[in-house]
Amino acid sequence: MILYPAIDLKDGQCVRLLRGEMAAATVFNDDPAAQARAFEAAGCDWIHLVDLNGAFAGEPVNAAAVEAILATISVPAQLGGGIRDMATIARWLDKGLARVILGTVAVETPDLVREAARAFPGQVAVGIDARGGKVATKGWAEETDVDATELAKSFEDAGVAAIIYTDINRDGAMQGPNIEATAALARAVSIPVIASGGVSSLDDLRALKACGAPLDGAISGRALYDGAIDLKQALATLRA
Repeated sequence: MILYPAIDLKDGQCVRLLRGEMAAATVFNDDPAAQARAFEAAGCDWIHLVDLNGAFAGEPVNAAAVEAILATISVPAQLGGGIRDMATIARWLDKGLARVILGTVAVETPDLVREAARAFPGQVAVGIDARGGKVATKGWAEETDVDATELAKSFEDAGVAAIIYTDINRDGAMQGPNIEATAALARAVSIPVIASGGVSSLDDLRALKACGAPLDGAISGRALYDGAIDLKQALATLRA
């Protein structure tokens, strides 16, 4: 399993939210590029980026911070938030992103996901963010009646590189991931699944690894910044 350290960008800063609430943001670093360098120096193989403002605005907002990160690291990075048309997808990949994450458009314009996955093989992931098993969009601000697992299944033949599954109620809450729901989704599809939301201890990472589903990796943010998870221990645990 791959550990994806998260850099969530709000107003150019590296922050973490509590359950997706923009008003509940904690700033952890004023220099996102320096944070990305630190993660790479610690041995991380990937960096997970989220443009929080962009997710609400529907277009990239923290582009300068993302570009500064891409200019300073050599490991691959994936980005979600406000990526909702082919031009934006192409522009980000051209700037050196290894993978774009499509969330809102996966619900509203699934044909765009399919078109992008065909045009950029291996570089398009789907972000599925759910409360109580139902997908939320537009920076988690809008609830839908779409079932998370059914949405994942609908892209089974699309050629997407990964599904990033986030349980919103666990995100930033330091209460552990929703292992049962994540494992069930991973067993329902052949697409690689990355677990997100609530990963707050080494035991959480061990439990995800041992859940019996073929998870590709796990995203962690607040726990790495707070020191609840030792990054080097986490990397060793998932690589073992």
